[in-house]
Amino acid sequence: MAGSGLRDLLHEKEIMEETERLKRIAGPLLDWFAGNARKLPWREKPTAYHVWVSEIMLQQTRVEAVKPFYARFTEALPDVKALAVCPEERLLKLWEGLGYYNRVRNMQKAAQIVTEQYDSSMPCDYEILLSLPGIGSYTAGAVASIAGGQAVPAVDGNVLRVISRICESEEDITKQTVKRRMEEALRKVIPADQPGAFNQALMELGATVCLPNGAPECSRCPVLHLCQSGKSGSWDHIPVKAPKKPRRTEQRTVLVIRDSEHAAVRRRPSKGLLAGLYELPNVEGYLTQEEALKQTAAFGFSPIRIRPLENAKHIFSHVEWQMKGYLVLVEEQECAKGELLFVEPELTQREYPIPAAFAAYAKYLKIRLGQDKYKED
Repeated sequence: MAGSGLRDLLHEKEIMEETERLKRIAGPLLDWFAGNARKLPWREKPTAYHVWVSEIMLQQTRVEAVKPFYARFTEALPDVKALAVCPEERLLKLWEGLGYYNRVRNMQKAAQIVTEQYDSSMPCDYEILLSLPGIGSYTAGAVASIAGGQAVPAVDGNVLRVISRICESEEDITKQTVKRRMEEALRKVIPADQPGAFNQALMELGATVCLPNGAPECSRCPVLHLCQSGKSGSWDHIPVKAPKKPRRTEQRTVLVIRDSEHAAVRRRPSKGLLAGLYELPNVEGYLTQEEALKQTAAFGFSPIRIRPLENAKHIFSHVEWQMKGYLVLVEEQECAKGELLFVEPELTQREYPIPAAFAAYAKYLKIRLGQDKYKED
């Protein structure tokens, strides 16, 4: 019992020291942010809707890559009501290239609830936001603090890394218990008069100074004098993350089937990976040229000639596609049979949402997919 009591006292002391250290970062961090914040489009108009859209887009995607997607999305769907009533194919096309398409489907579900229950006005209350589909504690905290001025934390990967290094914590940040504990620690110290700026400053510090890969730029850090890892050099193994499970791999053969004016696409099933999106015809396993010609004929086309294309791969969260491709020229026909559509590539680019998994083969249709659409020639 005595040993247990001593451990509790030591733990309480550690929490008090951590809280005091985190209290002291607010002033220098906010001063630094005021002079170093990047100019980002969603910061120009930090309404609840715009903050929400940007935060969902920024999950798993770099800031610079998000900018053109954000501009296109918010121009087409400027408010909650427009998002709520957007046809699904149009919605998926606007999201094309960002991946994780269930995120935008959940956004639409949330928008429909907001339209029905909150008169199309995106709420800023943390607890209400948490109740909406697809919104977790981080997104709810970001919207509530930045757009609503509510003193709640917004803990993402950048913040987890920054706080772990400041406190020299060797707890595994992939555990939800660790994230919740960090949220509670920040809730005690977040400035009530500038919660949005404080949260954004922590995110900004993690994105631009306390970097995830390679050495952090400690000489530019406004809170280096308070950072335990900065003093001891332990940043090289902090934050601690449990290793991810290895992805399974799938071998696939992609067929770029086209004549002089049309190309074949098909819609994927309504459930599962890339649900409801369109794709280039493909099959599991690696086909020989002869097998690829037979498969093309089985789709209802009359092949003229075939040539192999380069191999490609695409990484999803839990699976990696390893692809080989063939370009198959076929006789002209008005339409495809069965599950395939035979359409003009320009129409495909404009109307059919095709995931970036097929970006390596899109050039053979003379179209661009995903982030390639925004690259300059």
